[in-house]
Amino acid sequence: MRVEQLTCAIGAELVNVNLGVASRDAGMVAEIRALLLKHKVLFFRDQDITRAEHVAFARHFGELEDHPVAGSDPENPGLVRIYKSPESPNDRYENAWHTDATWREQPPMGCVLRCVECPPVGGDTMWANMALAYENLPATVKEQIAGLRARHSIEASFGAAMPIEKRLALKAQFPDAEHPVVRTHPETGEKILFVNAFTTHFTNFHTPANVRVGQDYTHGGSDLLRYLISQVFIPEYQVRFRWKPNSMAMWDNRSTQHYAVMDYPPCHRKMERAGIMGDKPF
Repeated sequence: MRVEQLTCAIGAELVNVNLGVASRDAGMVAEIRALLLKHKVLFFRDQDITRAEHVAFARHFGELEDHPVAGSDPENPGLVRIYKSPESPNDRYENAWHTDATWREQPPMGCVLRCVECPPVGGDTMWANMALAYENLPATVKEQIAGLRARHSIEASFGAAMPIEKRLALKAQFPDAEHPVVRTHPETGEKILFVNAFTTHFTNFHTPANVRVGQDYTHGGSDLLRYLISQVFIPEYQVRFRWKPNSMAMWDNRSTQHYAVMDYPPCHRKMERAGIMGDKPF
């Protein structure tokens, strides 16, 4: 195995690795886990593996979860099919900086994504290091957000374009989750800025320390949330990956955000993702 670091902040490509073989090799899985914690997103080329091997590799890191909106492969539960075609409109959810499924009480710990088919040019995916984003915040901001908590909503994102009855049913199934604005990585101990496109508002901002007179918590809290979410836009925290068929990426969903770039004309783009269950952020 050869490790090629892609940026100073995040990302490495692992060369001479076959994830089909790794799915049957606990020692190789342990080595990949250590590299994932270090680089936060790993890339693999030329992975001509089966769906069963894809799922088996991901299961070494935890149980897999289905997505309530995107469909899974019937023969491989937990392998979500993200298929685009000239006939299907853009869904408006991938092309935003986000951490997967933070609207869950226990968001995924990570994901393993494989490219089946992609445009000849365009359709890249970007990742950002949110531990570094937190580290570089001004000390005064770190102090202000140390105890803050925030809501994350599937209703306000995936549910927004649904008929009201269906939207409310989705929210009943997945009530808005509340997470710390700064979470602690359960394996590395890193502090991570944990707000993204699914975050709607702070839940404990309206306190005497933040509200002087009247109801200025909405303005002040919203401005602070926008500022925190904007940290992901800084290029020094990012890596960008160009897909080819049989390329794969694995990322730590606890410490990163990602963005699927929709800069390509109507065409087929087929991706298959195994989402690995995580634990409750603290």
